This record gives sequence, C-alpha cells and structure tokens, in this order.
Amino acid sequence: MKFTVTEKKLDAVQADCEIVIVVDGNLEHKWVKDRDDLETLQFKGKLEDVAFLPHCHRLYVGVDTLERDEIRLAVAAALNALKKTQYKKVKIGSYVKDCPVTNTKAIVEGAKLGTYTFERYKSEKSPLNIEEIIISLEEYAEKTLNYDPAVRAVFEAEIIAEVTNHAKEIVNTPPDDMTPAMLAEYAAEMAKDLEDVTCFVGDENFLEEQQMGAFLAVSRASTHAPRLIHLTYKPQNAQKRFVFVGKGLTYDSGGLSLKPSDYMVSMKADKSGAAAAISILEGAARLKLPFEVHAIVGACENMIGGNAYKPDDVLTAKNGTTIEVRNTDAEGRLVLADCLCYATEQQPDYLIDLATLTGACVVALGEYTTGIMGHSSALKHAMMAAANKSGELTGSLPFNRYLKKLLKSNVADICNISSSRYGGAITAALFLDNFVDEPYKEKWLHLDIAGPAYVEKTWGYNQYGASGAGVRMCLYWLKDQASTKNAHHKKEQ
Repeated sequence: MKFTVTEKKLDAVQADCEIVIVVDGNLEHKWVKDRDDLETLQFKGKLEDVAFLPHCHRLYVGVDTLERDEIRLAVAAALNALKKTQYKKVKIGSYVKDCPVTNTKAIVEGAKLGTYTFERYKSEKSPLNIEEIIISLEEYAEKTLNYDPAVRAVFEAEIIAEVTNHAKEIVNTPPDDMTPAMLAEYAAEMAKDLEDVTCFVGDENFLEEQQMGAFLAVSRASTHAPRLIHLTYKPQNAQKRFVFVGKGLTYDSGGLSLKPSDYMVSMKADKSGAAAAISILEGAARLKLPFEVHAIVGACENMIGGNAYKPDDVLTAKNGTTIEVRNTDAEGRLVLADCLCYATEQQPDYLIDLATLTGACVVALGEYTTGIMGHSSALKHAMMAAANKSGELTGSLPFNRYLKKLLKSNVADICNISSSRYGGAITAALFLDNFVDEPYKEKWLHLDIAGPAYVEKTWGYNQYGASGAGVRMCLYWLKDQASTKNAHHKKEQ
C-alpha cells in the first residue's frame, strides 16, 4: 500500500473513494457532502461508526476527538469496511491546521496496522485491493508550503507499522515453523538486509560456556536446541546504548508442571517478547536512530521428557545465583535471568526486557494493557508517555520490599515462584531484579506484555492473534530520546 501526501484540496484529488472523518457527530464540516443520506442512515458519527455510501463513493467514519489513536481506529475501521470493494485509490484529509505530523502518522499507522492479515495457512486469501492512500494537507497548505514534515511522518509511520506487523508474523507462526533455530535464522537473514546491523547466534555449547544454567535447564527436554540471539545495530558516533531483551519461548507446554490443554493453545505467543525485541531493533535501524541498539533473545522450548528439569531442582544462573525450582511453568523468568546477566555485560545506558511473563499481569490490568515495572519513576513515566503516543495501553505496577521477601528459598538463594498467589506480576519482576547488576537497576524496565501480546478476538486496529505489543511504544520512546538528544545538542550550540 502506497501513501502520498499532497497540498491539493481534497475535492481536487482524483481517487476512487473518499474517506471522511466526522468528529463527535458534527456534520457541518466542509467535507461532509451527504447530510441527508447520513441522517437517513441515522449515522451518529461516534467512534468507529461507519456509513458507506457506494453510490457516491464516499465513506464516513466517526471519532469522538481528533486524538491520534482515534484517527488510527477510524482509518482502520474505514479500510476494513472497504476491504471487499474494488477501489484501488482512496483519499482522505489530514484534519490539521498547525502541524501535519501527528495526524499523517496516525492515518498511515491505522491503515497498515488495521489491514494486516495472517493468511499463510489459508487456501483462499483475501487480499486488500486498495493500492494507494492520498492524504490531502489542504488545511495545512493554507498556512505553509513546507510539506517535508508530512513526508517524513509517512516514512516513519510506515516503518513503525511494518516492523510491528513483522512482530505479529513471528508470533502468529506455529511452533513447528518457528523453532529456536528458525527464529535465529529469521534474525540473521533480517540483519543481512539492514545497514550497520550484525547478528550473533549462540547454541547450547555457547550457553554452557556462558554458564547459563537456568536457560539450559528450561530447554533441555526439547528436541529443538536453544539459541541465544544477539542482534546489534551500531551506527557511527552513537552516544548511547540501548539493550532490549526478549523472552523467546517458541513453545511452552509448562514442562513437568504441565499446563491444562486449554491453556496450551496459543502458547506459540510465548515468543512475543523475542518478536518485539527483534522488531524494535529492525525499526531502529530502518529509522536510522542515532543510538547503538541491541536485541538479545533467549529462544527455546519448554517441553516434557525424561531429561526435563523438575520441581525441586536447584539451578545456577550466569551470575552465580542459585534458584530453587518449585514450578517448571515459571520458566520464562529463568531464561530471562541468564539473558539479563548477559545483557548487563553490554554495559547498557538503558535496559528493557519484554516478556509474556505472567497471567497475574492480565488479571491485574486486563488483556489489552502492558504492565510496566522498574525502580525509576522517571523512566517508567517516560515509557508510559511514549506508549500513549503510540496507542499502546500501559499500567504501572509498584515494587515493594514485602513482596520481594516472598521469593525467599530455604535451599537456594532464591525461589522461581512466590510463596503467595497474590502480586504475581510484581514478584516475577522482582525475581528478574536479582539478575540486573546494581549500576543498571535505575536504567532497567520490565514490560510484561502477557495481556496484549496475543488476544483471540479483534480489538481496535488489532486482529485476532498477535498485536506486536511493545514494538511501537519502544520505538516512540527511542524517538523521544533522540529528540531530547537533538534538543540538548542545539542548546549547547
């Protein structure tokens, strides 16, 4: 799908169909041409209300406000309503007078995110016929002739939406077609196509050399060997280093603490953190952000067998911490423990891990919301602000000293589950805290994406299945860091 911005008035743009956004039921805007038809259809113009008038090749869609995420929702709803038509070229106005960036980005992101489909295994495909969306900057053009910001906005929005859809593709792929080795191969092939990006893949021998006893234990019952994937984007003169760590359970049976069969369905989604980390790095490289960015993924399967790790085992992590296993279905934190140790060796300025870690986070915040945890209030606030711009929903869950005590073990340094059923999302994060060295604790965030990563129903501009949770918020956050860096640089000059 191609996106074009133009200074032409919307009425002068040649297209097969026009999308008109109606704000809070206001039918008095100059682009609303069919008031009688809309009144006949009792079109109220509320958020995601759609009225398609094929006789005049115009589609109306409602929003409550022109806030950027409502624009995304409206465009996604409109294009899905047009999916079965033969229209190839669609036009829409940007609805902004002062700066075209926000709404232009929202239109592009809503279009690309909302029309994604996963049909690899379908005999009959349902391709989108729309080939081009033309965005009129009519209202902005009345004040300036500089359209470079809008062109740049299209470029950035396309990349952010595309890499989010790439994460969806990884997550939606079944476990037999996305083993740890296959995920590593995907990352290596991606790196070849990106400037300033390299990929290192470590096998089980590497994990043994690194003394990653927790990671190895989780993987040892699977016929598919584990992989540590380390992608690096290193542009010239990068002044900060960002490290993203992703949980990459390509399948999770629960191990000997076996999941009920209903809970095993959708466990291909346990690699969502890995998919996010890989796609964040891809986005950073394609956007040419001025930072060194690493994506570190612990990829393995948690299966059952005669050599499976067991409740009562004591494992030794890379940093020497001993871990009593009381539940083999609390495996993601064991893989992340060794990956976080490895990540701190990269001496990051910021360290972010992403994981479908706990059902408790879904209980606390619901299916659609990412839990953000960490020691730095400022860092949590910055990520939540970026998430708000991106359209992702977040909630902060607070650490406290009393919950940390629930991880105490009588036979090892720490237990892999809490002694209480309550506060499970927080105690899981506090477990990970043991593997983040002291100098990095204030620069570390844990994102529990268990809720939004994979939902078995359509919501907003997200389809059934994977949503690419974490990708957009982290890229918006990185862009905020770049903007802050540039502002400081200009101030110094």
